[in-house]
Parts: sequence; structure tokens; C-alpha cells
Amino acid sequence: MKKTTQLRRMVDSDRIHIAPGVFDGLTARLAEQAGFDLIYASGGAISRSAGFPDLGLLSFTEVCSRLEQMAAVTTTPIIADADTGFGNAANAARTVTAFERLGMAGMHIEDQTFPKRCGHLDDKTLVPIEEMTHKIRVVKQAQNDPDFVLIARTDAIAAEGFDAALHRARAYAEAGADVLFVEAPESVEQIRRIAAELPQPKLINMFYSGKTPLVPKDELRELGYRLIIIPSDLQRATITACRRTLDAIFRDGDSSARKNDMVSFADREHIIGTEQYLNP
Repeated sequence: MKKTTQLRRMVDSDRIHIAPGVFDGLTARLAEQAGFDLIYASGGAISRSAGFPDLGLLSFTEVCSRLEQMAAVTTTPIIADADTGFGNAANAARTVTAFERLGMAGMHIEDQTFPKRCGHLDDKTLVPIEEMTHKIRVVKQAQNDPDFVLIARTDAIAAEGFDAALHRARAYAEAGADVLFVEAPESVEQIRRIAAELPQPKLINMFYSGKTPLVPKDELRELGYRLIIIPSDLQRATITACRRTLDAIFRDGDSSARKNDMVSFADREHIIGTEQYLNP
């Protein structure tokens, strides 16, 4: 079954699917090996892994290169973060055709102005609603695979208020978005209102210490959410592990003090599939 069709069936089912945020081929492999049936290519995590903040600083080709690496080493459907579509409607149309060729199962675009900001940062500004609905329609016309899933994200809660976010989400659904993503609700009440007032399939962003309170996945499923992304937790854990190992190396001259926190040499090579390349 095509990856796009797999994601489409997830969206249309009554189950809920969790997509951990990955940022390179190795973390994509690890997510698949952990048993997840969906992966999220986090734009923020990709940017930070290159040493830059999540402010739209990486180019379209830089992001595509990373997505290509992820798709090459996994068979699991991937949702790609397309930020603002990397420009206007014409840029967004190019983005969807490129992401299809790279093997993405879906993508989300947002209504921030460029340069965008991380969804949980302050002082975001939005494009007019007419500009975003036009972009959605153009993207839907440009996609080749009818099963490719377009997710429309609005950052309006912080910029224009909660009611404005619901208004924008309804307009994006009418423009053709397959899934709605109201970013950064600030209370359980807002999470429930989004579910009650937007009957379309919905994605929600859940990560520890963000603006959005954590809600159990079974409750989210009952409310009508179908997709959960957890964009940065894997990267944040990686940063902590790297710091601890670096501290040991700096102090002792080697990493033996952290040996219980590291996979073995043999396990590392197994994870990455070295044997398959040595003995094709």
C-alpha cells in the first residue's frame, strides 16, 4: 500500500496515531524500529539539528535533502513540516510536488508570515485569511496523488485570538485542507472546543513544557483528534544525552563513565544496517 494511502486511512479511521518528531535518517530509523506507524519530519528539529533556530532560516533544498535521507531508510509514512510552503502559492505548489517525489505521505503548511516562528514562540504574525485559502487551493490542485494529505495549520490563537483561530480553520477546511491543525491551544477547554466546533479530522501538537497542556491520547481520540505530533522531545533528549557524554569526555578523557547510557558498537551497526551494505 502506498504511504499516502496508509496516512489517508489513518486520518479516516477512528483510531489515533502518534508521530514522533525526527530530524535525520538515524532518528527516522529509530522511530520506525521503535514500532511507530507514523513519523513526523519536524521542521524545527531539522533546523536546530543544523545549528539554527526554528525561524524559517533553512532553504527549501536543505529541507528536501533531509527529507530524502529519511525516506530512503524507512518504509513508514512521514508527515513533513512545510512551514509556510517556502513562499507564496507558487512556491507552495512546487513544495507539494517535490515532497510527493521525495516520498512524503503528507505535509502541513501554516498561515504565518515569513520568516515564520516556532509555534510556541511569541509575537507571531499571520497572512490574510484570503492568502492562506488561496494557497491551500493551489496546493490541492498541484498535488498528483489524490491520497497525499494536506494539513492546514493556523497560529491564530496567539496572534488573533481563539475565535479567530476557529474561523480560520473552518475557512481552510472549505478551501480543501484534509486535516486541520490549530496550533498551541492554551488550555484543556480550548482543546475540547476545537474538537467540538471543528468536525473535520484534526491533528494536535503534544509535547512536554509547551503552551499546550498534555492530554492522554485516549481522551484526544474520544474528542475526535486523529493525529498527534511530538515534534521536539526526541531532539531534547538527544541534547541531554550528548551533554552528559561530553561532560564525561571533558572530565575523564573518555566516555566510559556513561557506558550504560550508550548502545554498543555492534548495536549501533545493527541499527544502521551496516551488514546489509557489506553483504548485499
